[in-house]
Amino acid sequence: MKAPFLFIFFFLTVSSYSELIKKNIAYEEGGTKMEGYLVYDDAQRSKRPGILVLHDWMGIGEFSKKKAEQLADLGYVAFAADIYGIKNRPENAKEAGAISGQLKADRQLLRSRVLAALKVLQNQSEVDSDRMAAIGYCFGGTTVLELARSGANVAGVVSFHGGLDSPVPSDAKQIKSKVLVLHGADDPLVSADEVAAFQKEMRDAKVDWQMVSYGNAGHAFTYPKAASYGIEGVAYDELADKRSWKAMKVFFKELFQK
Repeated sequence: MKAPFLFIFFFLTVSSYSELIKKNIAYEEGGTKMEGYLVYDDAQRSKRPGILVLHDWMGIGEFSKKKAEQLADLGYVAFAADIYGIKNRPENAKEAGAISGQLKADRQLLRSRVLAALKVLQNQSEVDSDRMAAIGYCFGGTTVLELARSGANVAGVVSFHGGLDSPVPSDAKQIKSKVLVLHGADDPLVSADEVAAFQKEMRDAKVDWQMVSYGNAGHAFTYPKAASYGIEGVAYDELADKRSWKAMKVFFKELFQK
């Protein structure tokens, strides 16, 4: 009877010390104040890969923070970045479109913002700064591709239903990371010409890239509230959501396996 009792006691003791640590971290870029959300499991003592999470057009919020928590559950240190700044918290689609549009029009500023967030994550004591990656949704999907095009030292980037266009396609020659694009085959916001141009960009630069298109899925297929925007072709797709998350996990296993 003693052995089972000791096992149960040991299990409960270890379990009680395992929890997700969640921190809001303030930082700045070019005079703009931002606040991101860091999450990791304190049960793991060794340094581990850091994953940057880039928000959709509504800015940092419940969705991107939840994704960071899910990544922490997988054993990563995750940082949900704030690309807009604390003074820019859109309350509706019109405001979100205006803010995201400004940053898409200024790719150098967009890169500066995401690189600042990457530096915050790299500087965390729990992170192995040699094993970094980034994921992004919609606007964030565009942002992770710009992070890669900047020549950032990350192992890989994953774009979920993001914009694929580039004002300077030759910048792809600076990409050091592997690239995974998870795309809705029926996305009305990303044209066939844009898809073709992106694929040419990757081929011309000899990037290690993959693109998965999910049939019957439109834009924002991972976002449960997507239909609330009232935009045709923008809707949640449970199957594509699950398949894309699984594809990301396989990609990360390839990046970080020892």
